[in-house]
Amino acid sequence: MTTTTVAKRAATGTLTGLALGDALGFPTEFKDVPSILAAFGPWRRMPLPTPAIVTDDTQMTLALGRGLRTAMDRGLLGPKRMERPVREEFVDWYQSPENNRAPGNTCMAACYLLKTEGRPWQEASQIDSKGCGANMRVAPLGIIPGLSDEQRAGAAQLQAALTHGHPTALAASDLTAHAVRLLAQGTEPTGLVGLLRSYAYENRTHYHERWLGDLWTRSQDPSPEHFMARGWDDCLAVLDRLREALRAPSPETDPCLATGEGWVAEEALATGLLCFLLFLDEPVTALRRAACTSGDSDSIAALTGAFAGAHLGADAWPAQWADRIEYHGELVALGALWDS
Repeated sequence: MTTTTVAKRAATGTLTGLALGDALGFPTEFKDVPSILAAFGPWRRMPLPTPAIVTDDTQMTLALGRGLRTAMDRGLLGPKRMERPVREEFVDWYQSPENNRAPGNTCMAACYLLKTEGRPWQEASQIDSKGCGANMRVAPLGIIPGLSDEQRAGAAQLQAALTHGHPTALAASDLTAHAVRLLAQGTEPTGLVGLLRSYAYENRTHYHERWLGDLWTRSQDPSPEHFMARGWDDCLAVLDRLREALRAPSPETDPCLATGEGWVAEEALATGLLCFLLFLDEPVTALRRAACTSGDSDSIAALTGAFAGAHLGADAWPAQWADRIEYHGELVALGALWDS
């Protein structure tokens, strides 16, 4: 890990930003922009709610983080070593009394099936779902140091596939983790979209069989390459929309009009990136813009916060916000583990 990464504490910044965006977007989800403005006033002054309660986005991010920590305490990260503890954490989340934040139907259906001991996880995966639940929780895989490119990509796709089996969910999760990693390592944000497009093209027909097993056979695709190409093509299409939006930036316009409402994984990625890139040096403004959107505001803002935190580090977030976010202690503990 580079000295720059240590100095800015990118892991802590990423997890804190994700949770802050999640909390800011929680009360605005399912509302259109006029309704948000009527309820909360000008979006640039939107306050962090009191208390700063998060949704299933942060809860499942922490579940994934705990599962990955357990897996890596046991040795090198691989599919078998990862699947069991992450699966157990997801089931624990499903059964928790704190799972009362309007969780997604796909996550709930899949986790119910994951409860069955001995059931292959591929049988629980919802093969037709590419909801944003696949990648709103993947940020830990962008900030854990020491992973190979194959480990990071395979693990990002596996964690998505435990619940969301659609190829676009896998590709978008891989791409989201890759974006977080690039930003944490100091990549210049203005070149980020081009790098993500190149990554998508390079991986367009690559199926991570070691991590995914026979998942693709549950689809109607003639080959694993065809299966993955469908997912990467969706991501490439939305990245083109993102690139077009950045050519004529319009900060006062609802970002969802340019890159989608974020209910599906590739749109959550693109709209979160758009909000981040519109306000590179104003991370709190980026969160507020993401929360004041007509789509899946908490997931969009969570991803915006992850990107901004990876880029700017822990000091991006005002202490009076960060210190009162729900699960603050666990977020900081995981961040400290991966900052060092």
